[in-house]
Amino acid sequence: MQQAEFDGNGSLIRWTETPGTLPARVYVHGLGAASTVYHAHIAARPELAGSRTLFVDLPGHGISDRPADFAYTLEDHADALAAALDQAKVTGAELVAHSMGGSVAIVLAHRRPDLVSRLVLLEANLDPNPPIGAGSSGISRYTEDEYVENGGHARVLRRIGPTWAATMRLADPRALHRTATHLVWGTNPTMRRLLEALAADRVYLQGELSGELDDREGLEAAGVRVVTVPGAGHNIMFDRPDALVAEIAGTR
Repeated sequence: MQQAEFDGNGSLIRWTETPGTLPARVYVHGLGAASTVYHAHIAARPELAGSRTLFVDLPGHGISDRPADFAYTLEDHADALAAALDQAKVTGAELVAHSMGGSVAIVLAHRRPDLVSRLVLLEANLDPNPPIGAGSSGISRYTEDEYVENGGHARVLRRIGPTWAATMRLADPRALHRTATHLVWGTNPTMRRLLEALAADRVYLQGELSGELDDREGLEAAGVRVVTVPGAGHNIMFDRPDALVAEIAGTR
């Protein structure tokens, strides 16, 4: 296990990795998740063997620290991820990033283009104020005290189902609420506009069962390759692992 300080106060972002060839491939999880749980079975596939691979847990999640005085904005998460990659001496990496992690990856590529050569985004959040649901928008409807101190976190865990709850219950409730709130607020410019302006190679995967991606045409006009994955919902890595592996490997 590797680690790097990310907040100037001794808090550590942690990751596990396997050695291999460059460019490195970095997996970034979504809200309330953990990188190895969601991605280790993908990275282990023979089509992806041989690359240096990092599984990074963002602040407040998994094996990383969860400081109470950290804001957990998307920019904060991106800077923490940059600290991990700098410590690991990674540049020009391919980031495979899911949901909220995809938003963080977009911000990272905008702020530190030297660290990112390719983005493989799995239903990354692109726009502020998404429809109310069980995820970030549902969490952010609570005040921080309601969510952390007065039962909000427990209610969300009951509502989201056992798969997501298995990792969300390991994350820090305060970090979850702050991250979810900032994800709903988005960035300025929005994550979508940042993605459209990037020079890195970009592919966006949308699960067929999740419905149509808003303004797909605008993304494609900006050079983003948008792929609808048949039979998949939000968790493409579980629903259609073969399709995801093929996209990462560039064999489709």
